[in-house]
Amino acid sequence: MLRAADWAPSHNETEPWRFTVFTGESRRALGEAFGEVYRLGVSEADYRREAYEANCAKVWHAPVWISIAMVPALNPDGTMRMTVEEELMAVACAVQNLHLVASAQGLAGMWHSKGQSIHPHIASFLGLEPPSRLLGFFYCGWPSIEWPHGERRPLGEKVCWR
Repeated sequence: MLRAADWAPSHNETEPWRFTVFTGESRRALGEAFGEVYRLGVSEADYRREAYEANCAKVWHAPVWISIAMVPALNPDGTMRMTVEEELMAVACAVQNLHLVASAQGLAGMWHSKGQSIHPHIASFLGLEPPSRLLGFFYCGWPSIEWPHGERRPLGEKVCWR
């Protein structure tokens, strides 16, 4: 999966994708970081121990959690060599490659890219500082249900031939 991700295209060969893989007990520290994000986001009056513990425990729902980060290539003066959009698109291509290989191997996976998955505290936990960005987590494992059959609207609704 990660080798496929590493072969994604990137403008000017910047290869801005960075991944941190959490498996086994290493997920505990990640879970504690998620718990801390919950604690930081609520007032003392609204804090609920059960919610904190649920945030800590969610890392045990999948055996593999992979952080997805964009670390842009920089010029000698500290400016980005490519635009943010180009670097983000390159990371998205890397994640698409990763996801395709996971699916081909029979693994279920999901790129979660909002809320706690991109929170500044989690980025800091991972050692990411601007202009680097945390873009979420891809979590995966063997499916616990029968593989779902997806459906898409007709391709003709999304493609125009000229």
